[in-house]
Amino acid sequence: MSSGRPRHRGRHGNYERRHVESATPQAASADAAESSSPVVQMFREFATHLDNKHDRYERLVKKSRDVTIESKRIIFMLHRVSKDEQSAALLEEAAQRFRHLENTALREIAQELRGQDPYMFIRAISPGLQEYIEALSFYYYLLQDRLISWAEAQAHLTYPRPAAAQAGARGPDGDRPAADTEPESAELVKTVVAEAGEAPADPDAPALSLLLPYHEYVLGIADLTGELMRKCISSVSSGELDQCWRLCGFLRTIHEGFINIGNTGPREITRKLSTLRQSVAKVENACYQLKVRGEEIPRHMLADVFSAGDDYPPPPPNDDYAGN
Repeated sequence: MSSGRPRHRGRHGNYERRHVESATPQAASADAAESSSPVVQMFREFATHLDNKHDRYERLVKKSRDVTIESKRIIFMLHRVSKDEQSAALLEEAAQRFRHLENTALREIAQELRGQDPYMFIRAISPGLQEYIEALSFYYYLLQDRLISWAEAQAHLTYPRPAAAQAGARGPDGDRPAADTEPESAELVKTVVAEAGEAPADPDAPALSLLLPYHEYVLGIADLTGELMRKCISSVSSGELDQCWRLCGFLRTIHEGFINIGNTGPREITRKLSTLRQSVAKVENACYQLKVRGEEIPRHMLADVFSAGDDYPPPPPNDDYAGN
């Protein structure tokens, strides 16, 4: 006996009915009208633009990983540099690997960002840029005992035209003009910053460039302090005791510069500043052990003593710690 309620068809039955209705000539004409609508065409253009943006982002992530891997390999090789005769050969090999990295993966990143807003894809290339700056600054310290400037790092990521490259002077790596000795480099960097990665209109301007943001340079220098700390500990075992004192003063200077940044820098600076303080404390502890106990401990055992002394507590965050 019927309850008076209408019977409902199942999901498959309704789907088949709608599918059949959509196949009617009226539905086909409605689809054709929608395809010719300017609003629909506009949203299709938006979809194509977003797909291209996502594809470019993924390609940049992959190239940034290649830069990170090669930069780490260069850093591992630079840790073998010492006062022996093989140091010059290692530095020359590092310069060649830097040139190869700049002409392959980094150049491909610059080509991907040509005509694009570089800050729109900065999260895709940020790890690679920071690792590259860490390796390049470590190379400059071992080569010239100084910190590389932002202008010099930007010059490494600027690709001038072949005629300008042949006429310009060559820097310490043998491929890029030195920013502190060649006056054209300053104008070159100004052009890069003004254009922000876009294709230049001036025929004398560089044909291709990869913009290096200031905060990426600062974060890469913050990572450099960890490598300098490891270099300090390893230099003790190799007998280069004077380098520990030079590294200690160099790290203190970098630490003072980062303290002046305060909370005005990027958000990652707080975490990296904590790591920087630990690196400075480890180097200061090594210098303390070297000064106080250096005469009573054999040189071949000093590195083991410094490594065993890394478990000291970190410095307090503020002066209120002593009053609690």
